[in-house]
Amino acid sequence: MHDAATPGVSAKPVLRWRWLRWNLHHLLLAYVVITATGVPAFSWPWWVLVVPGALLAGLVADGMLRPSSSLFYPTVSHGARNLACVALTFDDGPDPVITPQVLDALAAHGARASFFVIGKSLVAQPELARRMLAEGHAIGNHSWQHSRWQNFHQFRWQLRELERSEQALAALPGAPQPALYRPPVGLKRPELARAGWQCGLTLVAWSLHGRDTFARDPQSVARRVLAKVRAGDIVLLHDGHDLGGRRRELCVPALRLILEGLRARGLRCVTVPELLRLSGDSVSPSVWVGSRKPRA
Repeated sequence: MHDAATPGVSAKPVLRWRWLRWNLHHLLLAYVVITATGVPAFSWPWWVLVVPGALLAGLVADGMLRPSSSLFYPTVSHGARNLACVALTFDDGPDPVITPQVLDALAAHGARASFFVIGKSLVAQPELARRMLAEGHAIGNHSWQHSRWQNFHQFRWQLRELERSEQALAALPGAPQPALYRPPVGLKRPELARAGWQCGLTLVAWSLHGRDTFARDPQSVARRVLAKVRAGDIVLLHDGHDLGGRRRELCVPALRLILEGLRARGLRCVTVPELLRLSGDSVSPSVWVGSRKPRA
């Protein structure tokens, strides 16, 4: 938790067995070393090394690579499936050209969304963040710089990265909002999980990826989303780019098509906090953590 001089959140999540969760990769390495020594030295059967080691390695890999995994940290990826609503989320912004058009499209359809912003981009475009909040959208932390090497860094670096963005978010005017966080590309190492727990963040993944970072036309993005969308989904789209000077030109025309399709299906667009509140007990309480403390 941040100290009094650093705007932060109100609580850390309850996380049982966190020492074991955050050291599974170390235990895997120790197991491999011990059994690799024991097999030739003591004539242990080969399966003592291969079978349990493969199972443990698969568990660790799944926890790191599957965005919705809660192995290292409680992670929400969707809301209740009996709700006639979805949560559209946008990563890697705000972008000075694309994000205002996204906000215009959302406003035209009476839709609310959640923006997971890169801290340094937020500081460069504070007026867009203020507009997001004024129009009823939610803002979450998507790291300070969206380093593509983030998962190779250790705990202290991870903590500084999260806290720097949290300070930028806490400086925004307005009422407290849930302290949401989405890791870059959705990957989670135990070191990142420790930093997220230290900051008291609610980790948000997704249940439907628009694949808009790979598509060549907005129609294919919209077709994919509308073909797969279900009530309670958290949908991942991108209004910004982690590489400076590049833009997500497909975002706005794809969004317009998606909003029209969702309206035709009777699905309302809400923010992630709204989706979690509406879901109630169907979302684990351990996922819902605290609120960011804004500066006066």
